[in-house]
Amino acid sequence: MSPAHPLAFALPSPFPWEDCLALGLGQLGWRPRDFWAATPREFAAALGRRAAPPALSRSDLLRLLEAHPDPEP
Repeated sequence: MSPAHPLAFALPSPFPWEDCLALGLGQLGWRPRDFWAATPREFAAALGRRAAPPALSRSDLLRLLEAHPDPEP
């Protein structure tokens, strides 16, 4: 199939195992059994990543704008 074909699609990129192994075994210093036993959430926490906070609702944004208006020029 050519890229112009209506059913053509890009295949997902492969999982970056080499990068994950380098981080887990190299930078974090985990033993292989600890690396393979870790959940994705544990791995992300060990790397200092946290789930993004929920988006600000429109009503919360309007309340903040009212409480902290921009100064007049």
